[in-house]
Amino acid sequence: MSGPRRVRVTSPQTRIALSRGHRPAHHLLPQPVPGSAGAGELAEARAVFARQRRLALRTLAILGLLLFGLSGLLGALPSLGRVTVVGVPASWLLLMAASYPLLLVIAVLHVRAAERIERPGR
Repeated sequence: MSGPRRVRVTSPQTRIALSRGHRPAHHLLPQPVPGSAGAGELAEARAVFARQRRLALRTLAILGLLLFGLSGLLGALPSLGRVTVVGVPASWLLLMAASYPLLLVIAVLHVRAAERIERPGR
């Protein structure tokens, strides 16, 4: 004899998503035809996206330079672990008191640059 029948329980959103299957998304707008009124807007949107992508890559490079550079500095100068400032090792101060403010500066500069790119008329 078999046990009780198992029932599959899903949320309504999951049932809707599963009922769609793999049909193409009909709600997406078609691409504008070259030479039409929307083609210029599409080209401008792509240019903004490309500028923001370059900005993101530059920000990631600076972030990597900061994090790996700081790790390399601490690895190259192990004496920073023995030097203390107000009873705290200098290596800890570099990690905690220097890196986080620099991360905040990188984030603020990135957001400002991204907003400058998005501003119309640029």
